[in-house]
Amino acid sequence: MSKHKKEKRHQQKHTQAVTVKGQLEVTRSGIGYVVISDGSGDILVRQGDFNTALHGDTVRVKVIKENAGTRKKEGRITEVISRKQTEFTGHIQLATNFAFFIPDTDKPMPDLFIPLNKLKGAKNKERVVARLVQWEKGDKKPVGEIISIMKPEDENDASMKGILAEAGFPLSFETEVLQQAMQLLTVLDKDEIAKRKDCRKILTFTIDPVDAKDFDDAISIQKIRNDLYEIGVHIADVSYYVHPDTLLDEEGYKRATSVYLPDRVNPMLPEKISNELCSLRPKEDKFTFSAIFQMNSKGEVKEHWLGKTVIHSDHRYTYEDVQQIIEEKDGLYKEEVFLLNDIAQRLRKQRFSKGAINFSSQEVRFKLDEKGAPIGIVVKESKEAHQLIEEFMLLANKTVAEDIGKIEINHKEIPFPYRVHDQPNEDKLAPFIIYARKYGHKFDISSPEKIAHSFNQMLADAKGKPEQHVLEQLGIRTMAKAVYTTNNIGHYGLAFEHYCHFTSPIRRYPDILVHRVLQSVLEGKPIIDKKIEEKCKHCSERERAAMECERAGNKYKQVEFLKGHLGEVFEGVVSGVANFGFWVETVEHKCEGLVTVVSLSDYDEFRLVESDYCLVGRRSGRQFKMGDKLWIKVVAANLEKRQLDYEWVIDAGKETDSDEKIGFKKKDKKRKK
Repeated sequence: MSKHKKEKRHQQKHTQAVTVKGQLEVTRSGIGYVVISDGSGDILVRQGDFNTALHGDTVRVKVIKENAGTRKKEGRITEVISRKQTEFTGHIQLATNFAFFIPDTDKPMPDLFIPLNKLKGAKNKERVVARLVQWEKGDKKPVGEIISIMKPEDENDASMKGILAEAGFPLSFETEVLQQAMQLLTVLDKDEIAKRKDCRKILTFTIDPVDAKDFDDAISIQKIRNDLYEIGVHIADVSYYVHPDTLLDEEGYKRATSVYLPDRVNPMLPEKISNELCSLRPKEDKFTFSAIFQMNSKGEVKEHWLGKTVIHSDHRYTYEDVQQIIEEKDGLYKEEVFLLNDIAQRLRKQRFSKGAINFSSQEVRFKLDEKGAPIGIVVKESKEAHQLIEEFMLLANKTVAEDIGKIEINHKEIPFPYRVHDQPNEDKLAPFIIYARKYGHKFDISSPEKIAHSFNQMLADAKGKPEQHVLEQLGIRTMAKAVYTTNNIGHYGLAFEHYCHFTSPIRRYPDILVHRVLQSVLEGKPIIDKKIEEKCKHCSERERAAMECERAGNKYKQVEFLKGHLGEVFEGVVSGVANFGFWVETVEHKCEGLVTVVSLSDYDEFRLVESDYCLVGRRSGRQFKMGDKLWIKVVAANLEKRQLDYEWVIDAGKETDSDEKIGFKKKDKKRKK
């Protein structure tokens, strides 16, 4: 055998021995690719080699073939480490002695075999939610059970459940998890109360959205002496009830976050915990984990204390209640609200002066009828009431992270789930700076701090001007995504060297991890969790999935709303451009739809100018650029694809005058022919 052949055979044997971990992505054609997180290249897996793996599952794959020239790899899945999705929406198909569940998915997967005693009353062809309960190696069909039946008239319910299931969020809690939650005692243990700082006699209240049920946080305030106040940030003590290595903890970790859709909350923990035991409801004693600050009216922290407490909320405010007190200067506990608001605004101003970036954001809230159909859309804005809570939560989060950051064991920092935010992406920042310069905004890129200052200056100068919307949108796109990690690089957007999430343990699993580490430090026995970085990555991934769900849910409701307004004309703002058209967001509802270049072909031929984020007419020179205001007509609303199609209306509003002045008129169709 030649030396070359020996080397080739040795290389093949070596390749076949390699087994790596990754996530399976299945194409519509049925071919799979295992994506390896270290960037070493995807591994192709043919359908016969999935070994019970489904789209999105984390798997181990054995490399069985590698092309030395192209470095393309082919493999066989040897193990399913964890499933992304175990619950599916679809249809039931009944036979005489058995039933099958056919999933609604464009990703090829086998039907689930449903034993007749697991049908839960489902009839042939009914739409249902099913759970995968067993699929052993060698089994041709996975075994499932029906969780719930969806009524034909509840299309909205089916769509929301489909969004959640596709993202891998369970739609219900298994019986064993619910039973463990129900066994938790509602009455606070007297011995536990004795171990805690008792804050029940201090004025305490919550401020939350009007429809909230899971009250994570409360604020307390009392005067110590002239111009010195004790302000407490009290957070639901979820870790008292949810212990490591329990079914409740495993379920919370798996979900990692609650998901907020327009008509429902898919909670991280059972409602017994999220809405009852841990929710800081008014007129009830509750266990909390607190950050208590001694501050003056200038917002200067003189000293702080972290630890376990018991509180009693005196009142439940909505954001609207507090905003009314601030604006009308009257209401329950008005002096305390005024003081807290004044301190919060000072903290906010200090934050921005130190380099925090002041991006404003608008969110939508839907008015729904009894069946969940949207009958109106309200644009939510961040007002002082929201900022009051935000600033004190930021202060608590920062303080906890700073204290933990000082702890070392054997000259090493203890593993801790920081919330970090990297500096802007240079490749995205460079073209944005060039674009901003066209509006007269200059950037100093000599240091990260100078970049942040330039952003704030630009946002302040652009406020109220036509380009404000586009500069804010494009500016946000230059930013990195915030993530959880033990590698503390600081939080660029907030201008904090140390930051974590401590204030929402009912709805975020990283906050539970933070509470456990903090308590271990306070007890003098710091936890050294070697798997915490892996947990951080999982929580970051689930957070991204939840955000995608929330976007999809909002988009569905917006499409559903405008489906009732087909043919109507609305004012909009160009929110994005591509070579095939431009997107427009309605001013009134924030509903985004596409105007295609095909629909503009009667007027002109348009080409994309990427550097200017605009489409330009070859004949007329007419531009459609990001930030432009115009009028559109709603021509199509596809609920299945969650897509809106618009047409530009030339003769609405003030468009007519400006366009006729430049001779921009619709082509004569007969002459065109």
